[in-house]
Amino acid sequence: MDLSIEKLHVTDAEELYKFELENRAFFEEMVPSRGDDYYRPDIFRKRHQDLLDEQAQGSSLFYLIKDENGSIVGRMNLIDIDEEEKTGHLGYRIGQSYTKKGIATKALKSLIEEVEKYNIKQIFAKTTQNNRASQKVLEKNGFEQIDSDEVIEMNGQQLKFVCYSWEQK
Repeated sequence: MDLSIEKLHVTDAEELYKFELENRAFFEEMVPSRGDDYYRPDIFRKRHQDLLDEQAQGSSLFYLIKDENGSIVGRMNLIDIDEEEKTGHLGYRIGQSYTKKGIATKALKSLIEEVEKYNIKQIFAKTTQNNRASQKVLEKNGFEQIDSDEVIEMNGQQLKFVCYSWEQK
């Protein structure tokens, strides 16, 4: 499957909303819920605009992962960009129909190449201990596990975060 990562645009709102709705239950198995309000169309549109504003200010980069037909198969972002430290924090999600196809690994490789243009030298990421697939994606792209004792309660259970760091060579 041919993939591209494209910066988030105002015109992506409707398709992105559909993607998030279709994958909500799947995403909430691995990451904390965004809450019911997130899925209200008016709130989603407002949050979409907030992301675009944040991206325009340079404090975050938001990308959609698209297939050869231009359909959204996932999303990836780099937030809390610190221009002085040249760091950012990674987040991503792949739609349920597109998992186990190497999409996240390929998209993250593209994102790393993309953010080098922004002079990012270090990227931090974290995933829950039960999300081994995400851990593999990070490791395949040169992320190394770092110490963390951060714990979260999710879906009625205590989960430890597994934290990673990538540094430009």
